[in-house]
Amino acid sequence: MSLVLDHLLSIIVLAPFAGCLLLLALPPEWKTASRVVALVSGGISLALSCVAWALYDGAKGGFQFRESYQWIPGLDIRYSLGADGISLSMLLLTGVIIVTGVFASWTLEERCKEFLTLLLFLVTGVFGVFVALDLFFLFLFYEIAVLPMYLLIGIWGTGRKEYSAMKLTLYLMLGSAFILTGILALYYLDPRRTFDMLELSGGSELAVGLQRALFFAFYLGFGVLAGIFPFHTWSPDGHASAPTAVSMLHAGVLMKLGAYGVIRTCVAMFPEVAPSLMPIVAAIAAINIVYGAFSALGQTDLKYVIAYSSVSHMGVVMLGIASLAPVGMAGAVMQMFSHGIMTGLFFALVGLVYQKAHTRDILAMGGFARRMPGIAVAFTVGGLASFGLPGTSGFVAETLVFLGTFARYPVIVAVAVTGVVITAVYVLRVVQKVFLGPLGEAWSELPDARSTEWVALVSLAALLVAVGVWPMPLVNLINHGLRTLGMEL
Repeated sequence: MSLVLDHLLSIIVLAPFAGCLLLLALPPEWKTASRVVALVSGGISLALSCVAWALYDGAKGGFQFRESYQWIPGLDIRYSLGADGISLSMLLLTGVIIVTGVFASWTLEERCKEFLTLLLFLVTGVFGVFVALDLFFLFLFYEIAVLPMYLLIGIWGTGRKEYSAMKLTLYLMLGSAFILTGILALYYLDPRRTFDMLELSGGSELAVGLQRALFFAFYLGFGVLAGIFPFHTWSPDGHASAPTAVSMLHAGVLMKLGAYGVIRTCVAMFPEVAPSLMPIVAAIAAINIVYGAFSALGQTDLKYVIAYSSVSHMGVVMLGIASLAPVGMAGAVMQMFSHGIMTGLFFALVGLVYQKAHTRDILAMGGFARRMPGIAVAFTVGGLASFGLPGTSGFVAETLVFLGTFARYPVIVAVAVTGVVITAVYVLRVVQKVFLGPLGEAWSELPDARSTEWVALVSLAALLVAVGVWPMPLVNLINHGLRTLGMEL
């Protein structure tokens, strides 16, 4: 047991990778065995993330479960891992999404082994980003998380899948170029000559102008993955073309890597210049919120509605980060968790509706609640969380963001809040068009969710309500992480 606790984060990161290796050894026709391997390896990471949460010493705070080993001594590159409250909340989110994503893909037949192998490889990178304390390994894990998306969408996607996969990859590679430039510039220009994120945090000895340039390099690099305007256009196409589990990971977890990267670089490493530059970040975030909501309102493809809603909700995350206030920052991380669960639920539901009705055209649907009562209830719960109904996690997250940001940007927040109203309009419109009204004859034989599909729907919907009703355990965990940024609620 002590060996597991001494290497807890490494096991969380490498369990999915071990699953990849085991899947490669299995014959392709062993599809059930492949699913079980993926489920177990993802489940190990989720279980150990819960263990890390339980063992985290809130009174001590800071990065815990530290591991550090020399990799390239001459360049001071170290395999260095650690987790604070922010990291742990993202580990929990990733674990939940990968496990439910496997359940949501349980009926996938086409090249099942290869699909799950790439899915686990992607998740290895995601877990790694959330615990890396070395900029080199942060970038390495980031690339591992991003690159499998090309194959996952290009092979198993639908619609314009080749176009969407290529567009997503090119945009994210553009972001990676900015990140890599920022890392190299920081390494060679900073007199400390280190990739150690803890040593680099808290301030820089570089000239103010150079710090601003590096701030924008990291903001643009990570912001592309977070879907900031106008570099967001890859996201709706990628979401719409991706298979169900990939959409769940894409919107639920991968976009959070962008916001997480902004927190760990722009906020933590450049505190001297961040306050003067965050108004730009806040203004772009407000554009994301309103533009994404209006775009979702105008869609007739059910998956595009959810895709554009993700652009809008990630704007709320970036707005909270721009506040540089403990309440706003806590709201941003809470929104990352809430949105991850919410979009995971939404894309699982959209995948089920498409699988059973063979269409995503909202105007062609109607009355589905008569045949799909479980799916209708789960979609409604996700929709209520989407526009922040009290009693759901979305309400807690958005309230914290707007409360924490209003004192600094009252006009921007006044504009951004209109996005909540627009969100309510398109969510209720979708519920009314798809699930209510008369049931057409073409849909008289639609089945509801099946056994393995219920696992994803019930667990994700229950989490949205549980966090909304009792948010303090997660808020306290996030608050412990804020101490590493010099903040505390």
